[in-house]
Amino acid sequence: MPGTPHEPEPESEGGTGAPARGPAPRESRSGKATLRDVAERAEVSAMTASRVLRDDPRVHPATRDRVRAAAAALGYRPNELARRLRLGRGTGLVGLVVTNLANPFYSRLALGVDSVLAPDGLKTVIGNTGQDLDAERDLVEDLVGRRVDGIIAVPAGDDQRHLAAAAAEGVPVVLASRPPEGFAADCVLVDDFGGARAATARLIARGHRRIGFLGSPPTVYTGTERLRGYRSALADAGLTGDERHVRQGQTRPGQAERAATELLGLPDPPTALFCSNNRNTIGAFRALRARRTDTALAGFDDFELAEALGLPLTLVAYDSDELGREAGRLLRHRMRERGPADGPVAAARRVVLPTELVEYGD
Repeated sequence: MPGTPHEPEPESEGGTGAPARGPAPRESRSGKATLRDVAERAEVSAMTASRVLRDDPRVHPATRDRVRAAAAALGYRPNELARRLRLGRGTGLVGLVVTNLANPFYSRLALGVDSVLAPDGLKTVIGNTGQDLDAERDLVEDLVGRRVDGIIAVPAGDDQRHLAAAAAEGVPVVLASRPPEGFAADCVLVDDFGGARAATARLIARGHRRIGFLGSPPTVYTGTERLRGYRSALADAGLTGDERHVRQGQTRPGQAERAATELLGLPDPPTALFCSNNRNTIGAFRALRARRTDTALAGFDDFELAEALGLPLTLVAYDSDELGREAGRLLRHRMRERGPADGPVAAARRVVLPTELVEYGD
Protein backbone atom coordinates (compact mmCIF):
# COMPACT_ATOMS: atom_id res chain seq x y z
CA MET A 1 0.00 0.00 0.00
CA PRO A 2 1.18 3.60 -0.55
CA GLY A 3 3.13 5.01 2.37
CA THR A 4 4.09 1.64 3.95
CA PRO A 5 7.76 0.86 4.75
CA HIS A 6 7.82 -1.59 1.83
CA GLU A 7 6.81 1.07 -0.67
CA PRO A 8 9.25 4.02 -0.32
CA GLU A 9 7.91 6.03 -3.27
CA PRO A 10 4.24 6.80 -2.49
CA GLU A 11 4.04 9.67 -4.96
CA SER A 12 4.35 7.27 -7.89
CA GLU A 13 2.65 4.11 -6.77
CA GLY A 14 -0.82 4.89 -5.49
CA GLY A 15 -4.17 3.98 -6.97
CA THR A 16 -5.86 0.74 -7.84
CA GLY A 17 -7.76 1.76 -10.97
CA ALA A 18 -6.88 1.18 -14.61
CA PRO A 19 -3.19 1.51 -15.42
CA ALA A 20 -2.26 5.03 -16.49
CA ARG A 21 -0.83 5.36 -19.95
CA GLY A 22 1.41 8.33 -19.08
CA PRO A 23 3.17 10.62 -21.51
CA ALA A 24 4.57 9.40 -24.79
CA PRO A 25 8.11 8.02 -24.36
CA ARG A 26 11.08 9.97 -25.63
CA GLU A 27 12.80 8.38 -28.61
CA SER A 28 16.16 6.92 -27.54
CA ARG A 29 19.20 7.27 -29.75
CA SER A 30 18.98 3.62 -30.68
CA GLY A 31 15.28 3.84 -31.46
CA LYS A 32 14.55 1.29 -28.72
CA ALA A 33 12.56 1.88 -25.55
CA THR A 34 14.65 2.51 -22.45
CA LEU A 35 14.02 1.87 -18.79
CA ARG A 36 13.25 5.58 -18.34
CA ASP A 37 10.63 5.35 -21.12
CA VAL A 38 8.96 2.51 -19.25
CA ALA A 39 9.06 4.47 -16.00
CA GLU A 40 7.51 7.58 -17.60
CA ARG A 41 4.72 5.57 -19.22
CA ALA A 42 3.90 3.83 -15.95
CA GLU A 43 4.29 7.13 -14.00
CA VAL A 44 6.88 5.73 -11.59
CA SER A 45 10.54 6.44 -10.99
CA ALA A 46 13.23 4.63 -12.96
CA MET A 47 14.31 2.94 -9.71
CA THR A 48 10.83 1.55 -9.16
CA ALA A 49 10.61 0.33 -12.76
CA SER A 50 13.97 -1.37 -12.33
CA ARG A 51 12.80 -3.08 -9.15
CA VAL A 52 9.70 -4.38 -10.90
CA LEU A 53 11.71 -5.78 -13.78
CA ARG A 54 14.07 -7.45 -11.29
CA ASP A 55 11.02 -9.16 -9.73
CA ASP A 56 11.50 -7.37 -6.42
CA PRO A 57 8.63 -8.70 -4.22
CA ARG A 58 8.41 -5.47 -2.19
CA VAL A 59 6.72 -3.51 -5.00
CA HIS A 60 2.95 -2.98 -4.69
CA PRO A 61 1.04 -5.36 -7.03
CA ALA A 62 -0.79 -2.53 -8.78
CA THR A 63 2.47 -0.75 -9.48
CA ARG A 64 4.03 -3.98 -10.69
CA ASP A 65 1.16 -4.54 -13.12
CA ARG A 66 1.43 -0.97 -14.43
CA VAL A 67 5.19 -1.22 -15.06
CA ARG A 68 4.91 -4.60 -16.75
CA ALA A 69 2.08 -3.35 -18.96
CA ALA A 70 4.17 -0.33 -19.95
CA ALA A 71 7.19 -2.52 -20.74
CA ALA A 72 5.04 -4.80 -22.90
CA ALA A 73 3.41 -1.89 -24.73
CA LEU A 74 6.79 -0.36 -25.52
CA GLY A 75 8.44 -3.65 -26.44
CA TYR A 76 11.10 -2.98 -23.80
CA ARG A 77 13.80 -5.63 -23.35
CA PRO A 78 16.20 -5.22 -20.43
CA ASN A 79 19.94 -5.24 -21.11
CA GLU A 80 20.65 -8.59 -19.51
CA LEU A 81 24.36 -8.34 -20.25
CA ALA A 82 24.72 -5.05 -18.41
CA ARG A 83 22.62 -6.36 -15.54
CA ARG A 84 24.73 -9.48 -15.11
CA LEU A 85 27.92 -7.43 -15.15
CA ARG A 86 26.55 -5.05 -12.51
CA LEU A 87 25.72 -8.01 -10.30
CA GLY A 88 29.12 -9.59 -10.85
CA ARG A 89 27.60 -12.62 -12.57
CA GLY A 90 29.53 -12.48 -15.83
CA THR A 91 28.05 -12.12 -19.29
CA GLY A 92 26.25 -15.45 -19.57
CA LEU A 93 28.16 -16.14 -22.80
CA VAL A 94 30.47 -19.05 -23.61
CA GLY A 95 32.75 -19.07 -26.65
CA LEU A 96 32.99 -22.19 -28.82
CA VAL A 97 35.98 -22.05 -31.17
CA VAL A 98 36.02 -24.62 -34.00
CA THR A 99 38.15 -25.16 -37.09
CA ASN A 100 35.65 -25.99 -39.85
CA LEU A 101 31.93 -25.27 -39.62
CA ALA A 102 31.42 -26.99 -42.97
CA ASN A 103 32.12 -30.30 -41.25
CA PRO A 104 28.92 -31.75 -39.72
CA PHE A 105 31.00 -33.02 -36.80
CA TYR A 106 31.15 -29.48 -35.41
CA SER A 107 27.40 -28.96 -35.54
CA ARG A 108 26.96 -32.10 -33.44
CA LEU A 109 29.69 -30.89 -31.07
CA ALA A 110 27.93 -27.53 -30.72
CA LEU A 111 24.57 -29.17 -30.03
CA GLY A 112 26.16 -31.28 -27.32
CA VAL A 113 27.76 -28.23 -25.68
CA ASP A 114 24.53 -26.23 -25.82
CA SER A 115 22.45 -29.06 -24.34
CA VAL A 116 24.56 -28.89 -21.18
CA LEU A 117 25.05 -25.14 -20.84
CA ALA A 118 21.65 -23.80 -21.95
CA PRO A 119 19.78 -25.09 -18.84
CA ASP A 120 22.13 -22.90 -16.77
CA GLY A 121 21.12 -19.84 -18.79
CA LEU A 122 24.37 -19.75 -20.78
CA LYS A 123 24.43 -18.86 -24.46
CA THR A 124 26.99 -20.38 -26.84
CA VAL A 125 28.78 -18.09 -29.29
CA ILE A 126 30.43 -20.05 -32.13
CA GLY A 127 33.49 -18.84 -34.01
CA ASN A 128 35.13 -20.54 -37.00
CA THR A 129 38.92 -20.35 -37.50
CA GLY A 130 39.26 -22.17 -40.82
CA GLN A 131 42.22 -24.06 -39.36
CA ASP A 132 44.13 -20.74 -39.29
CA LEU A 133 46.15 -20.04 -36.14
CA ASP A 134 46.10 -16.26 -36.56
CA ALA A 135 42.33 -16.29 -36.94
CA GLU A 136 42.05 -18.47 -33.84
CA ARG A 137 44.30 -16.15 -31.86
CA ASP A 138 42.24 -13.10 -32.84
CA LEU A 139 38.99 -14.88 -32.05
CA VAL A 140 40.11 -15.98 -28.59
CA GLU A 141 41.40 -12.51 -27.75
CA ASP A 142 38.09 -11.02 -28.89
CA LEU A 143 36.11 -13.45 -26.76
CA VAL A 144 38.22 -12.61 -23.72
CA GLY A 145 37.74 -8.91 -24.43
CA ARG A 146 33.98 -9.48 -24.50
CA ARG A 147 34.25 -11.08 -21.06
CA VAL A 148 32.84 -14.49 -21.90
CA ASP A 149 32.35 -16.77 -18.93
CA GLY A 150 34.35 -19.59 -20.52
CA ILE A 151 35.84 -20.94 -23.74
CA ILE A 152 35.65 -24.38 -25.37
CA ALA A 153 38.15 -24.65 -28.20
CA VAL A 154 39.18 -27.12 -30.88
CA PRO A 155 42.71 -25.76 -31.43
CA ALA A 156 44.12 -25.43 -34.93
CA GLY A 157 47.67 -26.33 -33.87
CA ASP A 158 50.07 -26.87 -31.01
CA ASP A 159 50.77 -23.14 -30.49
CA GLN A 160 48.24 -22.46 -27.76
CA ARG A 161 49.79 -19.46 -26.02
CA HIS A 162 46.67 -17.39 -26.59
CA LEU A 163 44.55 -20.04 -24.87
CA ALA A 164 47.05 -20.22 -22.01
CA ALA A 165 46.83 -16.42 -21.71
CA ALA A 166 43.03 -16.58 -21.54
CA ALA A 167 43.22 -19.18 -18.77
CA ALA A 168 45.79 -17.06 -16.92
CA GLU A 169 43.34 -14.15 -16.99
CA GLY A 170 40.80 -16.28 -15.17
CA VAL A 171 38.70 -17.46 -18.12
CA PRO A 172 37.95 -21.20 -17.77
CA VAL A 173 39.22 -23.01 -20.89
CA VAL A 174 38.33 -26.53 -22.05
CA LEU A 175 39.85 -28.12 -25.14
CA ALA A 176 38.02 -30.62 -27.35
CA SER A 177 39.61 -33.16 -29.72
CA ARG A 178 43.13 -31.97 -28.85
CA PRO A 179 45.07 -31.89 -25.56
CA PRO A 180 46.56 -28.67 -24.15
CA GLU A 181 50.12 -27.73 -25.07
CA GLY A 182 52.22 -25.70 -22.64
CA PHE A 183 49.54 -25.12 -20.02
CA ALA A 184 47.12 -27.09 -17.85
CA ALA A 185 43.50 -27.31 -18.99
CA ASP A 186 40.65 -29.78 -19.01
CA CYS A 187 40.17 -31.63 -22.29
CA VAL A 188 37.95 -34.26 -23.86
CA LEU A 189 39.42 -36.46 -26.59
CA VAL A 190 38.45 -39.38 -28.78
CA ASP A 191 40.49 -42.58 -28.86
CA ASP A 192 41.97 -41.54 -32.20
CA PHE A 193 44.92 -43.93 -32.07
CA GLY A 194 42.90 -46.97 -31.01
CA GLY A 195 40.11 -46.39 -33.50
CA ALA A 196 42.47 -45.96 -36.46
CA ARG A 197 44.49 -49.01 -35.49
CA ALA A 198 41.32 -51.12 -35.21
CA ALA A 199 40.01 -50.00 -38.63
CA THR A 200 43.34 -50.63 -40.35
CA ALA A 201 43.62 -54.02 -38.66
CA ARG A 202 40.15 -54.88 -40.01
CA LEU A 203 41.38 -54.17 -43.55
CA ILE A 204 44.49 -56.28 -42.96
CA ALA A 205 42.35 -59.16 -41.64
CA ARG A 206 40.46 -59.06 -44.94
CA GLY A 207 43.67 -59.72 -46.86
CA HIS A 208 44.81 -56.20 -47.79
CA ARG A 209 48.56 -55.53 -47.67
CA ARG A 210 48.79 -52.24 -49.59
CA ILE A 211 46.65 -49.77 -47.65
CA GLY A 212 46.67 -46.08 -48.48
CA PHE A 213 46.13 -43.27 -45.96
CA LEU A 214 44.26 -39.98 -46.53
CA GLY A 215 44.49 -37.51 -43.66
CA SER A 216 44.33 -34.01 -42.26
CA PRO A 217 47.23 -31.54 -42.22
CA PRO A 218 50.15 -32.70 -40.04
CA THR A 219 49.41 -29.91 -37.55
CA VAL A 220 46.03 -31.47 -36.66
CA TYR A 221 46.33 -33.63 -33.56
CA THR A 222 43.55 -36.04 -34.51
CA GLY A 223 45.08 -36.61 -37.94
CA THR A 224 48.54 -37.38 -36.57
CA GLU A 225 47.14 -39.72 -33.92
CA ARG A 226 45.10 -41.57 -36.53
CA LEU A 227 48.14 -41.83 -38.79
CA ARG A 228 50.03 -43.28 -35.84
CA GLY A 229 47.27 -45.85 -35.30
CA TYR A 230 47.33 -46.76 -39.00
CA ARG A 231 51.09 -47.31 -38.91
CA SER A 232 50.86 -49.27 -35.68
CA ALA A 233 48.38 -51.73 -37.22
CA LEU A 234 50.69 -52.25 -40.20
CA ALA A 235 53.66 -52.86 -37.89
CA ASP A 236 51.66 -55.29 -35.73
CA ALA A 237 50.95 -57.33 -38.89
CA GLY A 238 54.61 -57.28 -39.94
CA LEU A 239 53.92 -54.95 -42.87
CA THR A 240 56.22 -52.15 -43.95
CA GLY A 241 54.20 -49.08 -44.78
CA ASP A 242 54.89 -47.42 -48.11
CA GLU A 243 55.12 -43.63 -47.70
CA ARG A 244 54.05 -43.23 -51.32
CA HIS A 245 50.64 -44.38 -50.13
CA VAL A 246 50.28 -41.60 -47.52
CA ARG A 247 48.58 -38.29 -48.35
CA GLN A 248 48.11 -35.59 -45.69
CA GLY A 249 46.71 -32.08 -45.79
CA GLN A 250 43.21 -32.59 -47.20
CA THR A 251 40.50 -30.60 -45.41
CA ARG A 252 37.77 -30.72 -48.10
CA PRO A 253 36.22 -33.60 -50.07
CA GLY A 254 37.50 -32.20 -53.38
CA GLN A 255 41.08 -32.25 -52.14
CA ALA A 256 40.63 -35.79 -50.82
CA GLU A 257 39.17 -36.92 -54.15
CA ARG A 258 42.24 -35.66 -55.97
CA ALA A 259 44.58 -37.30 -53.45
CA ALA A 260 42.75 -40.62 -53.72
CA THR A 261 42.84 -40.43 -57.52
CA GLU A 262 46.63 -39.99 -57.32
CA LEU A 263 46.96 -43.09 -55.14
CA LEU A 264 44.72 -45.15 -57.41
CA GLY A 265 46.79 -44.07 -60.40
CA LEU A 266 50.08 -45.44 -59.02
CA PRO A 267 51.66 -48.37 -60.90
CA ASP A 268 51.05 -50.60 -57.88
CA PRO A 269 48.09 -48.85 -56.20
CA PRO A 270 46.68 -49.61 -52.75
CA THR A 271 43.94 -52.22 -52.59
CA ALA A 272 42.37 -50.39 -49.65
CA LEU A 273 42.21 -46.84 -48.32
CA PHE A 274 41.92 -45.64 -44.73
CA CYS A 275 40.70 -42.04 -44.29
CA SER A 276 41.30 -40.04 -41.11
CA ASN A 277 37.99 -38.14 -41.15
CA ASN A 278 34.61 -37.94 -42.87
CA ARG A 279 35.69 -35.27 -45.39
CA ASN A 280 38.48 -37.51 -46.65
CA THR A 281 36.17 -40.55 -46.72
CA ILE A 282 33.63 -38.72 -48.88
CA GLY A 283 36.33 -37.55 -51.27
CA ALA A 284 37.82 -41.06 -51.49
CA PHE A 285 34.37 -42.49 -52.24
CA ARG A 286 33.98 -40.10 -55.17
CA ALA A 287 37.35 -41.20 -56.56
CA LEU A 288 36.46 -44.90 -56.21
CA ARG A 289 33.11 -44.38 -57.91
CA ALA A 290 34.69 -42.45 -60.79
CA ARG A 291 37.25 -45.20 -61.45
CA ARG A 292 34.75 -48.03 -60.85
CA THR A 293 37.30 -49.87 -58.71
CA ASP A 294 36.72 -52.46 -55.98
CA THR A 295 39.27 -50.82 -53.67
CA ALA A 296 38.16 -51.28 -50.05
CA LEU A 297 37.37 -48.19 -48.01
CA ALA A 298 37.54 -47.47 -44.28
CA GLY A 299 37.39 -44.16 -42.45
CA PHE A 300 37.20 -42.34 -39.16
CA ASP A 301 33.89 -40.59 -38.25
CA ASP A 302 30.48 -42.03 -38.98
CA PHE A 303 28.24 -39.75 -41.05
CA GLU A 304 24.69 -39.53 -42.36
CA LEU A 305 23.86 -41.56 -45.48
CA ALA A 306 27.00 -43.67 -45.13
CA GLU A 307 24.81 -46.73 -45.58
CA ALA A 308 23.52 -45.32 -48.89
CA LEU A 309 26.90 -45.18 -50.63
CA GLY A 310 26.42 -48.66 -52.04
CA LEU A 311 29.83 -50.16 -51.26
CA PRO A 312 31.40 -52.02 -48.34
CA LEU A 313 32.50 -49.41 -45.86
CA THR A 314 34.11 -49.69 -42.42
CA LEU A 315 33.82 -46.62 -40.21
CA VAL A 316 35.20 -45.72 -36.79
CA ALA A 317 32.23 -44.36 -34.86
CA TYR A 318 31.91 -42.40 -31.62
CA ASP A 319 29.34 -40.07 -30.10
CA SER A 320 30.23 -36.54 -31.26
CA ASP A 321 27.27 -35.14 -29.30
CA GLU A 322 28.75 -36.71 -26.17
CA LEU A 323 32.08 -35.08 -26.97
CA GLY A 324 30.29 -31.72 -26.83
CA ARG A 325 28.31 -32.66 -23.74
CA GLU A 326 31.43 -33.73 -21.89
CA ALA A 327 33.22 -30.51 -22.87
CA GLY A 328 30.22 -28.58 -21.56
CA ARG A 329 30.26 -30.52 -18.29
CA LEU A 330 33.96 -29.88 -17.79
CA LEU A 331 33.51 -26.17 -18.45
CA ARG A 332 30.46 -25.89 -16.21
CA HIS A 333 32.39 -27.58 -13.40
CA ARG A 334 35.32 -25.19 -13.82
CA MET A 335 33.03 -22.17 -13.85
CA ARG A 336 31.39 -23.27 -10.62
CA GLU A 337 34.62 -23.92 -8.75
CA ARG A 338 36.55 -20.78 -9.66
CA GLY A 339 35.10 -18.71 -6.80
CA PRO A 340 37.63 -17.66 -4.14
CA ALA A 341 35.76 -19.49 -1.38
CA ASP A 342 35.76 -22.82 -3.14
CA GLY A 343 39.23 -23.89 -2.04
CA PRO A 344 42.11 -25.06 -4.24
CA VAL A 345 41.44 -25.58 -7.93
CA ALA A 346 41.29 -29.25 -8.98
CA ALA A 347 43.91 -30.69 -11.28
CA ALA A 348 43.23 -30.64 -15.01
CA ARG A 349 41.00 -33.47 -16.17
CA ARG A 350 41.26 -35.52 -19.34
CA VAL A 351 38.33 -37.55 -20.70
CA VAL A 352 38.81 -40.00 -23.58
CA LEU A 353 35.72 -41.24 -25.44
CA PRO A 354 35.76 -44.81 -26.81
CA THR A 355 35.22 -45.76 -30.44
CA GLU A 356 33.65 -48.71 -32.23
CA LEU A 357 33.72 -50.10 -35.75
CA VAL A 358 30.55 -50.11 -37.80
CA GLU A 359 30.11 -51.84 -41.15
CA TYR A 360 27.98 -50.68 -44.07
CA GLY A 361 27.16 -52.40 -47.34
CA ASP A 362 28.34 -55.90 -46.42
